[in-house]
Amino acid sequence: MVLHTGKKAIRALGVAESFHPAAKKSTLAGVVVRTDLVVDGFVFGAATVGGDDATGAVLRMYRRLKRGDVNLIMLAGCIISRYNIIDVDEVARRSGLPVVCLTYNESSGLEGAIRSHFERPDERIESYRKLGARSPVLLRTGHRLYVRSAGISERDTKSVLDAFTLQGGVPEPVRLARLLARSAPLRQPVV
Repeated sequence: MVLHTGKKAIRALGVAESFHPAAKKSTLAGVVVRTDLVVDGFVFGAATVGGDDATGAVLRMYRRLKRGDVNLIMLAGCIISRYNIIDVDEVARRSGLPVVCLTYNESSGLEGAIRSHFERPDERIESYRKLGARSPVLLRTGHRLYVRSAGISERDTKSVLDAFTLQGGVPEPVRLARLLARSAPLRQPVV
């Protein structure tokens, strides 16, 4: 996977989620944004709260776009919907695109939380460990992000994040996807 960060209009698919605490499904929203900050497409998906279908959900969203011009997938977290883990390497391999997964705070990890939340946590903990460590990235805005990525170098990751971050610490594809996910009707509890 080669990402030409000097290209005039790189397109990133930003994916974020939102869910109501009583819901069985979370709403996933995807927004295609160019580095010149033109919004270029939308897509919705869903993942099971507490499930193990988030990787497939992200891949289905990407395929539904039917866009050969998307250059990168940017995720607002790899662990969504109450420990539904997105396999960053699998998304990169199956989409053929570099993947950058963002988090915003330092942490000592989630193994303890996963163990306390699930009766049989071993497989989920293995998926969590497979994600690997996060790398800190200091943006040109002065904000620090923590990144897991696949198919892209650390230098290109920083370059892309800087290109997509207008202000603050949240790149536009992810910021807009969050707004869209939060406003979607699927956020209501499923009874």
